[in-house]
Amino acid sequence: MFQIQAFVFNFASENTYVLFNENKNAWLIDPGNMSEQETKVLQNFIKENELNVVKIVLTHAHIDHVLGLQWAFDTYKVSVTMHKDDQEVLNMFQISGMRFGFELDHINVDLEYVNEGDELDFDGEKFKIYHVPGHSPGSVVYHNDNQKFIISGDVLFEGSIGRTDLYKGNYDQLIEGIKTKLLILDEDTQVFSGHGNPTKIGFEKQYNPFLR
Repeated sequence: MFQIQAFVFNFASENTYVLFNENKNAWLIDPGNMSEQETKVLQNFIKENELNVVKIVLTHAHIDHVLGLQWAFDTYKVSVTMHKDDQEVLNMFQISGMRFGFELDHINVDLEYVNEGDELDFDGEKFKIYHVPGHSPGSVVYHNDNQKFIISGDVLFEGSIGRTDLYKGNYDQLIEGIKTKLLILDEDTQVFSGHGNPTKIGFEKQYNPFLR
């Protein structure tokens, strides 16, 4: 059984997740830790629970989701999983930082690309990959059907959807992807988003004003 711990980090109140199992293996998802204090909180949780970080997973590469990426890679020395279509976004990390008044170093990590329909194995549990662009070109959702939950990044939120006014955003593309790939999932499927509270597919089908 998986457990998931959320941390709200940085200027954008981004959700960083640690997903772990009874073997104490863990995925670090969207490391957005920015300050020394945030990094300490995250690192202490991993250490105190004796977790072994086996993979760093990105839903997409917008700045608020990767502020702690270099630290995570340097600390845990494991590969970083993302969709290749967000490579350009990741490359813009320093420029994005300048827009927010931050001086940031270039990110240099070992990347593994995932594509639509791929499956990642986590100690025998399968995570199916859905490519759902529109918020960013390489936004992906990670779905565990056995335990019925998805890590949606900024694709789908409680009562809302990801912004589409950013670089290479596309409203129609995002709505189409959500409706054809996510809303067809079991209504009890939990949604762990990149910002805000968890929700469920059934709730979003009924109440999300963008999806009616």
